[in-house]
Amino acid sequence: MRKNDQHAPKPSPARLRCAIYTRKSTEEGLEQEFNSLDAQREAAEAFIKSQRREGWIALPELYDDGGFTGANMDRPALTRLLQAVEAGALDCVVVYKVDRLSRSLLDFTRMLSVFEKHQVSFVAVTQQFNTSTSLGRLTLNILLSFAQFERELIGERTRDKMSAARRKGKWVGGCPVLGYDVDPAGGRLVVNEEEAERVRTIFALFEEHGSARLTLAEIERRGWRLKSWTRQTGQFRSGGPFALNSLRRLLTNILYTGAIRHKGQMYPGEHAAILAPGTRERVQSLIAHPAALAHGKTRNKHLALLNGLLYCESCAARMVYSYSGKNDRQYPYYVCLNAQRKGWAVCPAKSLPARGIEESVLGRIREAQRGHLDPSEWEQMDRSRQVEALQAIIERIGYDGTARRISIRFHPAATTAAGEQART
Repeated sequence: MRKNDQHAPKPSPARLRCAIYTRKSTEEGLEQEFNSLDAQREAAEAFIKSQRREGWIALPELYDDGGFTGANMDRPALTRLLQAVEAGALDCVVVYKVDRLSRSLLDFTRMLSVFEKHQVSFVAVTQQFNTSTSLGRLTLNILLSFAQFERELIGERTRDKMSAARRKGKWVGGCPVLGYDVDPAGGRLVVNEEEAERVRTIFALFEEHGSARLTLAEIERRGWRLKSWTRQTGQFRSGGPFALNSLRRLLTNILYTGAIRHKGQMYPGEHAAILAPGTRERVQSLIAHPAALAHGKTRNKHLALLNGLLYCESCAARMVYSYSGKNDRQYPYYVCLNAQRKGWAVCPAKSLPARGIEESVLGRIREAQRGHLDPSEWEQMDRSRQVEALQAIIERIGYDGTARRISIRFHPAATTAAGEQART
C-alpha cells in the first residue's frame, strides 16, 4: 500500500494567470522595431516561463503605457489592468521593476491594497520580495520611497536645466508657434518667412480694427489657420482654425519680438524677431481695452446694435435692450435700468425706440468719421458683423434725456481728425 503511494501522480499545480505591465516615461525610441516596452515584456515572459512548473501562464492581453509618467495613475493601460484585477480576470501582475508600475509611494500603496483585496499577487522580475510577509512589505516600501525620491530629483534637475537654458534665450521645446520652425539640426527657432508675413498682417489687422472679432472674421475670410508641424516621430499635426483665445495668445506672445519670458523676466532670445520695434507695444495698449476682446456674440443674444454701449446720462446707468409685443409684432426699445428698477418718475430719458436711436447713432458716426460704416457696405453685413463693427469703433454712447442729445465717445484707435466726440 505504501509502495503504491510512492508511484501515485502528483496533483498538477493551480493555474496562475499573469498579466505583464510595461511602461516608459517618454515616447523617444518607441517607433523602433524592438523598444524598451518589448524588452520589459520579454524579460517578464522569460520569468513566467521559468515558473511554468508552478502553473504560471502569461495572458495575451498587452498592458503597455508608452510615453506616460509613473508619477500618477492617469494611464490608459494601467486603468485597463486595474479593471481586469477588479473583474477577477487575472491572478498575478508582473513588471520588470517596481518603478515601472508607479514612482509614487501613495499610488503604489493604493494599487497594492486593490491587489490584496482581489487576491492578486505582485512580482517584479529584477527585485525579488514576498509581499505576504511584513519584511517583504517593508522592503517594497523602501524601494518605492527611493523610486519617488529619484523621480523628484530628476524633476528638479530638469527644471534647473530648463531655467538656465531660458535665461540664455534658448528654445527648450514644446509646440512651435506660427511664424517659426524648429531647426532639426540645432533645436532652435528659425523664421518661416511665409508664416512670419502672416503674423505681421494679423498684428496690422488688429491695429486697424481694434477688435478681435473683426480680426477673426478677416482671418477666416482669408482661410488662415494655426501652426501645422511634424513631430520628430513623423506624426503630422494640422493647425486648427483661429479662435478668440488663440488670437489673444498670438497677439501677446513675446517670442515675436525676439525675446523669451521666464518667471516674469524677459531675456534676449537666440531667434530673430518677426515684428518691427513698437508693433507689439501698440497692440498691447489696444488689448488692454475691454471692448477689444469682448465676447459680443455670447453676451448679446438679441444682437442689439447698441448693447453695452448706450448709457443714460441723467442717471449714470446703462440703457438695455428690450421689447414689447402685440399680435405677433415686436416693438424693440432701449430702457434705462434706473427707470426700470425705481420707476419712470426718476428718469427723464425712460426709454427710446431702438430703430430711431440706432439710426441716429449711425448718422453721427458717418458725419464724424468719413469712410466708416458706408451705407452700401453696412447693408451687406449680417447683424452680428454690424454689432462687431460698432463695438470696434465706439467706446460709449450717452443719451441726455433732458436736453435730448446724444454724445459718442470713440475708441482712441478709431478716432480721426474729426475729433473724439460727435454731438447733436
